[in-house]
Amino acid sequence: MAEDIPFDRAFDAVAGVADEVAPGVRRVLAPNAGPFTFTGTCSYIVGRGEVAIIDPGPDDPAHVEALMAAVAGETVTHVILTHTHRDHSGALEPIVARTGAATYGEGPHRAARALHSGEVNALDAAADRAFLPDVALADGARIKGRDWALTALATPGHTANHMAFVLEGAGLIFVGDHVMAWSTSIVAPPDGSMSDYMESLRRLGERAETLYLPGHGGPVRDGHAFVGRYIRHRQAREGAILRALSRGPMPIPEIVRTIYIGLDPRLFGAAGLSTLAHLEDLVGRGQVLTDGPVALDGVFQLA
Repeated sequence: MAEDIPFDRAFDAVAGVADEVAPGVRRVLAPNAGPFTFTGTCSYIVGRGEVAIIDPGPDDPAHVEALMAAVAGETVTHVILTHTHRDHSGALEPIVARTGAATYGEGPHRAARALHSGEVNALDAAADRAFLPDVALADGARIKGRDWALTALATPGHTANHMAFVLEGAGLIFVGDHVMAWSTSIVAPPDGSMSDYMESLRRLGERAETLYLPGHGGPVRDGHAFVGRYIRHRQAREGAILRALSRGPMPIPEIVRTIYIGLDPRLFGAAGLSTLAHLEDLVGRGQVLTDGPVALDGVFQLA
C-alpha cells in the first residue's frame, strides 16, 4: 500500500560521527537501530559557537559522549524536543546536566484523547512522562540563538505534543517523526490521532520549505511532493479498511490480515494500532460503527 511513496533507505550515516547536513546544521546518529527507529535516532546541532541540540536522542552513554564531542569548545544554549518518545528525549537529562542548557518543547507527554475505561496505552513504555520544558512553546513561537532562529510549528498526530521546527532563512524544517524518508510514521491511539496527523500533514505541505530533516533516516528533499504522497497513502489505507468492512463486520486483527499483505510479523502490533487510528477517525466522521468506544478489541462495520 505504501509502494507509491518513493522511500529512500540508502542512509549511510555512521553512529557517533557528526556530519554537516546543511549550512550550520550537524547531525549525530545514535546507535539505537530497530524496526521502528531504522538505523537510529538523528540528533541535530544548530549553529556554531553557541548552539542548540534538537532531539538529544536515547539514554545511551556512547551517544551522549558523541554529542558532547561534537560540540567541544562550544556552548549549548538550548535543548529542544520535537516530542516526548524516549528515543528522542532519553539523553536530555545527561546533556542538560553537562551543559546547563534550557529545555524547550510543546509540553509534557499526554495522550491525544482520554483513555477509555480499562484501556491501556500500548505505547506507555515509549513515553517520557518526566519531561517538563523550561520553556513551553506555542505554535508559531520563535527560538533565537546567536546566529540562528527557529519557528515552532505544531504538528500533532504522531504524539499530541509533536512539534516541527523551521530553521529561518534556510528553507528546511526539522520534522521529528512527522515525516520520514525511509518509512511512514506510526500513528497509534491514544498517544496519537489520525485526524490530527492528517491536518498536520496538510499544514506542513502548505509551507514554502521543501527540505525536511527527520528524526530517523536521511533528508526528505522534495517535501511538498512527499507530503502529498503521504496523504494519498493514508487515504488509500482508509479506502482499504472500508473495502474490507464492505464484506461484513470485522475485528482489527482480521482487518490487518486483509489489508497488510506480506507484513513483517514484528510490525503486526503497530499495524493494528495504525488501523485503530484510522477507525477512530472513520467512526468520528460517521462512516464506521462499533459497539462502545473505539478499541483494539472492538468489532467494526460500515455505517
